[in-house]
Parts: sequence; structure tokens; C-alpha cells
Amino acid sequence: MRALVAIAGSAVAGVLASFNFAPWDIPGMMLVAVAAWLWLLRRAAASRVLTVLAMGFTFGWGFMGPTIWWMNAVDPAAWVALVTAQAVFYAVIAWALRAVQRLPWWPVWTAVVWAAGESLRGAVPFSGFPWGRLVHTTIDTPLDAWVRLIGMPATSALLALCAGLAVAAIERARRLIPVAAVLAAVVGVSLVLPTGIAGSGTQYRVGVVQGGTPGPFLQWPRGEIFQLHLDATEQIDEPVDMVLWPENATDIDPFTRTWAADALSEAAERVGAPILVGGLLDGPTDATAYNAGFVWSEDGPGEAYVKRQLVPYGEYVPFRQQLGDLVPRFDRDIPRDMVPGEEPGSLRIGNAVIGDTICWDIAYDGVVREAVDGGAEFLVVQTSNASFEGTSQLRQQWNISRLRAIETGRYVVVPSINGISGVVAPDGSVVAEAPLLNPATIVETVTGATGRTPAHTMAAPLELLIGGLALVGIVAGWRRGRR
Repeated sequence: MRALVAIAGSAVAGVLASFNFAPWDIPGMMLVAVAAWLWLLRRAAASRVLTVLAMGFTFGWGFMGPTIWWMNAVDPAAWVALVTAQAVFYAVIAWALRAVQRLPWWPVWTAVVWAAGESLRGAVPFSGFPWGRLVHTTIDTPLDAWVRLIGMPATSALLALCAGLAVAAIERARRLIPVAAVLAAVVGVSLVLPTGIAGSGTQYRVGVVQGGTPGPFLQWPRGEIFQLHLDATEQIDEPVDMVLWPENATDIDPFTRTWAADALSEAAERVGAPILVGGLLDGPTDATAYNAGFVWSEDGPGEAYVKRQLVPYGEYVPFRQQLGDLVPRFDRDIPRDMVPGEEPGSLRIGNAVIGDTICWDIAYDGVVREAVDGGAEFLVVQTSNASFEGTSQLRQQWNISRLRAIETGRYVVVPSINGISGVVAPDGSVVAEAPLLNPATIVETVTGATGRTPAHTMAAPLELLIGGLALVGIVAGWRRGRR
């Protein structure tokens, strides 16, 4: 009976954690939920391994099920498969957490295990799923300033440490004062940590195009989505240094269709600025394609970026040959496998260097860091989101983009097919946001950044340190449990 209560309680804690994300956006709920789950795991210290694994699995389902409910817009089976896969990760995390909870200073070990678990599920299988990280809950709270100092993984570890310390204080009243002092210090330091631009540089007038869709997702004739973005670009009636289109704004490859190339060149000439186009380009074979962002001026094409982090079973089909006959829908809905890019998204457009990311890319620390390494003065998130119309996915991704602005000390400009399109300042505040679903344009001034934040240097080494410490703690805790 106690085991069933622990498993059910873990599911409830997971659901509470999901309330910290859109559409609810209740600040602090995930931190409370993690603390509650850690408390349950502490009570289950003498339970069988299967009970602990079940506690992790139900926490993962309770958390991820509501958080990524938007996957149902793609396919209910895809939602079930993805949530189940993430729940398995949380089962493993639960086992690791129980191991390190046997050690002295267990809240510290808990923090590194939690952050390492996030890094692992954000990397495998395939390209991983770096969604729903503890750090993502800091946006619009005083704690988001830590991201600029220590980066995403270490901030997740810091929050997990706070949750563990809260449990330690509940367990022993004499710990209450020192724990309260540590928690107050974490919040107090964050209040004085600087945010904002990492060195002010050149100012640019940027036009953001949200072309909208001509009907239900992918149920429109080829070329109509392209025409909508050409039409929206014509609505820009003031001087700009560049125009930014969203992901998949054209389903016509201008590199192989002369009329599309001519239309883009004419649009760039009319607006008086180069256009960053998002489009599907023909791949090296008839069975492949590229999801790319490429610069186009009145003189023709310029630099290009190919999306690096592709969505498995969304943009390509792993094991297609083995699964094609089993699931014919893959061949119907994804007739061509997209090929990932290998180069960072630092592109020159006009006089600026931007850091281009495409949709899913923005959730990956390395993709963003390498774009900044390439000289990006501000970040661009080309995204479609047309398949997630009316869901919380739009707001969740928008909040990740806002957190990237704080982390990198750079403006983030988001052109989306149907929303959320907008401009985010380096402190995470929203400068402009277009109305959802309808065609719209935004013209704003953004300032290029010339420097680097501490997180740019510290985040990757800290993530490696966290992973190493987590491994040491798990082995030490497991050995202590054996004894």
C-alpha cells in the first residue's frame, strides 16, 4: 500500500510540475513539485528498485503528459510515444536520485544528478528532447539572471539544489535557519546580477514577416505559402536593413525554380534590403531535402544555414527501410528525409552578422553557443509552428527564446509563420509581439552585441563538471547501498 501511495504521489507531483509551463505559467510550481517528489523518494529509501523506477515513470508521465499535450496536434500516437520515452528517462533519474540520497550532503548530489539527467535526455536518443527543463521555469522570475552568469545546465542544478535543501529543512528543524539563509542568498544574488546586452554595437532596423497560412496545415497548393510572405513583405513601407522570414515560408526551391528566384529578387529590391528566407530546398537526392535559412538580395542568393537539430519522425524517419511497410503513414507524410546541416548559423545579411536558428534548434545549448562564436550580433529564431496552431507549444518555445536572450546578452528576433512572432530584448523583456494567426509585419530597431556573457564561457565546462560529479555520486551511492 505504501508503494502505491508513493507511485500515485509521484504522478501528482509530475502534474504539479507541468503547471509551471504554458498554458498555466504558474511561477515556482515545478520547484515545489520537484521538492515534493524528492521528499517522496526519501521516504521510499527502503523500497524495492521497481517501486522507485515506477515513481520516476509516473512522475515523468504526470509532468510530460500535460506539458507536451500539444503533440496531439501532430498525432495522438506521437504524443504517447514521446511522453512514454521521457517517462523512462525519469525512471532512470529516480533510481539515480535514490542512490545519491544515501550520501552526506545529498542535496548537492541531487542537484548534479538532476541537471545531468536533463542533459542526457536532451541528447539521446537521436537528437534528444531538451524540453521542460527546470531552468526553463525561471523566465519572468528573479532567478532568470543566473542563466546569464552560469548558463542553462548549472541553473537547473542550482534550482534542484534549492528543492533538495527545502526537503532537508523539512526533515530536520535545526536545518531551517541555514537552509533559509542559502535560499535567501540565491534569490538575493540574482536580484543584483546584471542582465542586458553584452556590449552595445551597431543598431539595425529589422522587418519581421508573419505571413500566415492559406488554410489547414499542409493542405494548401504549393506556392501559396510563398505568395503570402511575398504579399506581407510588401506591407513594409519604411526603410529597413533586413527582412526576416520564418521557417518554411517558401515550399518552392528558388535555387531550382527561376520564377521563384526572380520573385525573391524583386521583393528584396522593392523593400530595399536583403531577405532571410526560410524554405525547403532540394537535397542531394530525390529522397532528401534541406530545411534552410538563406539570405536573398536583389542580386540573388547569399549565405545559408541548414537546420542542425532535426525532429525524428517529424522531419526525417529513422529506420525508414525497416518501418516503411509497418507504418505507411511515414512515407506518405514525410516523403523526403531532411539532411542536417553541419555549420553554425552565423550568417552575414547586409552589414550585420546574425545567429540563425530554426525552430527546434533554439532549445539546444550548443547550437546557440556556436552561432555566437561565429560572430552573431543578435539571434534569429525562424520557426513555423503552423502544425501547433492553438496550442501551448507556441508560448513554451517563445519563453525558451526569451531565456536565450538573457543567456547570450543579445536581442532575439522570432519570425513565425503564424505566431508567436516578435522581438525580445537582451534582458528577456518583450519589445514587440505580433498578433497570432493573422498576417502581420513588425519593424523594430535592435542593437547588435559585441561581447560575450559569462555563461558563454562557463556553461559547457560546468555541464561537463556536473556530468562527472553526477557519475561519481551515483557510483558512490550505489556502492553504499550495496553495503
